[in-house]
Amino acid sequence: MLALRLVLDTNVVVSAALKPDGLQRTTFLLAITKPGRLYVSAPILEEYRDVLSRPELSIRRGLRLQLMQLIRNHGHLVVPSRRLEVTSDPDDNIFVECADAARADYLVTGNRRHFPPFWKNTKIITPREFISLAAPHLIR
Repeated sequence: MLALRLVLDTNVVVSAALKPDGLQRTTFLLAITKPGRLYVSAPILEEYRDVLSRPELSIRRGLRLQLMQLIRNHGHLVVPSRRLEVTSDPDDNIFVECADAARADYLVTGNRRHFPPFWKNTKIITPREFISLAAPHLIR
């Protein structure tokens, strides 16, 4: 089976930490295991780390460290070659830049309204849409 090239928005990673039984946790696990291939960039790693550490989220330090270690161990680091301005929230452009550099199949986000429906060959979808494509048997 061909690898699924994926980029995960921070809201998916944070929800994976906060809701162990949620679709976002399933999405995260599928992204870091074959046939999934998670792609990240240095700005994305920094954002993941910063947001997971926000005190108001009350994410245990051990869980934060575990998530970041999984991402570092299983993620594929890319260096985007150009800056893009295609999202309604300028902070979200880093995800499209990463998807562009990785030639990602999917960018998975809980905030689809911030993104165009596609960027080149990358489709922007929700965790539910991703799971219904990649592992429909997991949708309850």
